[in-house]
Amino acid sequence: MADSEFLLGIDGGGTQCRARLAVREYGEQPEAVLGEGIAGPANIRLGLLESFAAVLEAAGQCLTQAGLSPDILGRTTACLALAGATEPTALAAARRRPLPFRRTIITTDAHAACVGAHGGRDGGIIVIGTGSIGWAMIGGRQYRAGGWGLPVSDEGSGAWLGCEAVRRVLWAYDGRIEWTGLLTRLFAEFDRDPHEIVRWTGQARPGDYGRFAPLIVEYAARGDPAGVDLMRLAAGHIDVLAARLLARGMPRLALVGGLAGAIAPFLSDETRALVVLPEGDALSGALRLAAEEAGSMVAAQ
Repeated sequence: MADSEFLLGIDGGGTQCRARLAVREYGEQPEAVLGEGIAGPANIRLGLLESFAAVLEAAGQCLTQAGLSPDILGRTTACLALAGATEPTALAAARRRPLPFRRTIITTDAHAACVGAHGGRDGGIIVIGTGSIGWAMIGGRQYRAGGWGLPVSDEGSGAWLGCEAVRRVLWAYDGRIEWTGLLTRLFAEFDRDPHEIVRWTGQARPGDYGRFAPLIVEYAARGDPAGVDLMRLAAGHIDVLAARLLARGMPRLALVGGLAGAIAPFLSDETRALVVLPEGDALSGALRLAAEEAGSMVAAQ
């Protein structure tokens, strides 16, 4: 592999960090995938050191799977697509961080997901995972809607669903709304102690709220009134993001993220009419961006 170039794509989110290592002969297409890895959260706005530890752990798993030594990273062009990279201070700090790669580009996970979903062509995505964000690439420009993070944004996401569900547990405890199976189940998570909920929220991160999302989806599928209401409210927020991107001129929309499939049935007809299946994921988008960067390096030599 002496004449090969190595490419690393990283998709770092609020719940987990995924990695994919590929190799290709210089200037050739396509790349051959050598290995993949998965580690903990990689939201640089919430924890830079934790995020890069996850990146390196996932990259190390790729090397182990491929049977390669760590010195390969010095011959690797990496695209780190990370949650929180839209925040200028966090992005600047990340770019100052020394990393073992030959060349590193850092972008947001939404950007990579959009590139992967549409193969680099014009289009938009809405990420519905731990967080949520709308992103579009149109005529060489990028547009964003939402995704500013809890507690002020990320409506419709898993973290938002969890937060709203916990809020409704306290409403039910107060007698402001009726108890449902979902709310009773969530209350049990806190030993049926409202003060424990308050203490927990003082330190909870988006991923902590997001872990309740599968339970909400499950109870909504059973017809639980609180679960169904939450899913409908979440979908309404996603509809607003879609409308905003459509107003920018977005020609097509892909829904990505762990909750996309669960939210889709609750979306408006107008949003569903825009939706296409994604061609690839954020990892494939990150690899494409890494390959473009590697190509530009060769052209500049």
